[in-house]
Amino acid sequence: MTEPTPPVSATRPHSYTMHGITIDDPWAWLKDPNYPDVTDKDILAYLEEENAYFEAQMAPHRPLVDRLYEEMKGRIKEDESSVPQKDGDHLYWTAFETGGQYRKWWRKPVAGGPDELLLDEPALAEGKEYFRLGAFSISNDASKLAYAIDDNGSERFTIHVKDLTTGALLPDTIPGMLSEIVWTADDSGFLYGLANKEWRTDNARFHRLGTDPAEDVELYHEDDEGYRVAVGETSDRKWMVIGTGDHVTSEIRLLPASDPFVEPILIAPRQPGREYDVDTHDDTLFIHTNDTDPMWRLVTAPISAPGEWTERIAPSPHFYTTGVECFRDFFIVEGREDGLDQIEIHAYDPASPPRRIAFPEASYAAGLGDNPEYEQTVLRLGYESMVTPSTVYDYDTATGELTTLKVQEIPSGYDATKYDTQRLKIAARDGTEVPVSIVYPRDFPRDGSRPLFLYAYGAYGHAIPPGFSTGILSLLDRGFAYAIAHIRGGDDLGQQWYHDGKLEKRTNTFNDFVDVAKGLIEQRWTSAGRIAIAGRSAGGELMGAVVNSDPQLWGAVIADVPFVDVLNTMLDETLPLTPGEWPEWGNPIEDKAAFELIRSYSPYDNVKAQNYPSLFISGGLNDPRVTYWEPAKWAAKLRATKTDDNVLLLKTNMGAGHGGKSGRFESLREAAEEHAFVLWQLGVEA
Repeated sequence: MTEPTPPVSATRPHSYTMHGITIDDPWAWLKDPNYPDVTDKDILAYLEEENAYFEAQMAPHRPLVDRLYEEMKGRIKEDESSVPQKDGDHLYWTAFETGGQYRKWWRKPVAGGPDELLLDEPALAEGKEYFRLGAFSISNDASKLAYAIDDNGSERFTIHVKDLTTGALLPDTIPGMLSEIVWTADDSGFLYGLANKEWRTDNARFHRLGTDPAEDVELYHEDDEGYRVAVGETSDRKWMVIGTGDHVTSEIRLLPASDPFVEPILIAPRQPGREYDVDTHDDTLFIHTNDTDPMWRLVTAPISAPGEWTERIAPSPHFYTTGVECFRDFFIVEGREDGLDQIEIHAYDPASPPRRIAFPEASYAAGLGDNPEYEQTVLRLGYESMVTPSTVYDYDTATGELTTLKVQEIPSGYDATKYDTQRLKIAARDGTEVPVSIVYPRDFPRDGSRPLFLYAYGAYGHAIPPGFSTGILSLLDRGFAYAIAHIRGGDDLGQQWYHDGKLEKRTNTFNDFVDVAKGLIEQRWTSAGRIAIAGRSAGGELMGAVVNSDPQLWGAVIADVPFVDVLNTMLDETLPLTPGEWPEWGNPIEDKAAFELIRSYSPYDNVKAQNYPSLFISGGLNDPRVTYWEPAKWAAKLRATKTDDNVLLLKTNMGAGHGGKSGRFESLREAAEEHAFVLWQLGVEA
């Protein structure tokens, strides 16, 4: 049987000069000038050729993909449903039916009565290649539902409104929305935000039910193209929130839910580098802010004088405060102490000491669940660890009793005693200790012989919790260890941990990942060439950087929707996200130092003639976050430049966006493909 021939992309001369430096980019033609409409026949033909090559290479491994898929599917309860939660006069929950890709949304009266189907996602998704539910908002009087759907992966949602008393859709339909939906107190209409032509939400608008959306009133407009506008509400639902900001600065306004047309209350004018968020209790603002310290603090202020801040909880060097939520009788502080999730209950009386909820394991992920009522006295919590399936608790704030409501069911069986988990610390090259969460079979030999799967993200201050994954069990049961590197760029150890992996310190992220891998090899968890690595989006940028710098360490690489054409993207201010990304990466248009730094690590720009590990690269044709041409250009350049014969696959989802295929089973199949690739490339008995 003849081996499939890898596609060879055409090259077309293209260059540009910036800061006196000329950049050649012969694969620039893969960016369709009509984007987001991709109609260029040469581009589509190349992507289809790559997809055909992907299918041909994977064909002999389809039995393994099918086997992994059935294993993963067997660990999912097909008729899964959430624990009902009370909100007003109803209990609300979601449920999948056996074989269902999408959930249904239900409620029933607390006083008793029949179940009522609110939204039927399977029916809405029928016949569509892609479907995603965005905002979902029940009116205060529980008689109407406003929801938003995206049916192509572009993240341009359309709002619909359903009358829950009749089941009929109202004529109110609003396309191009990108926000939450917040009802006014009298349910006469709602607040939302439209995406502009650059796919940026620069506004907050009010829609009155029964009127033409063209007549909707813009209540706020943001003029800074780097800022995005979001809408929300306070816990007591008395105030509508309009927030604007970028990755480092925020500014918040409050509108009375009873009258959205009055002059909004500005909490504090934007100050570069200062972030804050707000909740309310009676006439007091509770403001969570990083104004004095990257571990954040809590201040209060009268609503009548929002600028008069009084410190309520000072910043702590060990406790990173991640959020504050107010309830009628207490407020909750969530955070991480030395990287581990904590939940604290605080009385409004400052003299009363806080109570911390105790959890049973040394490494875990925990947080508040769905707690919609301001009068809540029993808190819904979520908990899991790398060996403990997702667990839903109710915590009685009066007695301190923790009641287990539900433990994730693994229909095919799961025995936690077969696995162990540890939290390690591995020194990076500058001496910084990087936490690593690892799970492995209990009989795992520490002799360097076994394969290891290493995952990380490392950007935007996004922490990766040490949670439970049914998919990873397929690797553990084949002798792998699975590790998460909590590298700088995330905020796993506080906001300074994030700052130490961005802008001029960006290369710390890549170095941390490589040094964690080397540390795991030194500790005999695995050996060079026996490590599979994976990252998505900005984590895909990480993959691109480390295969350029240390290709010999990796045996297989999964780069999903990878942000690899960093320099070109940051130079293109017409792209949807670029201006808002400059605080994260730097502005190479105006800043020569930022240009040179990004150019020094941008994965696409640093592909060189050397051996590369096996690569599985994915993209989405409709992806507005990492545009399809980034993975396509990277794959084409790698094919033309690398000196090895290792497998390189590029798979472009032609009907999906940043999240890959929709539907719980379709996404499982994609995971099964990736795991099959890893097993194939590492030569592990399947």
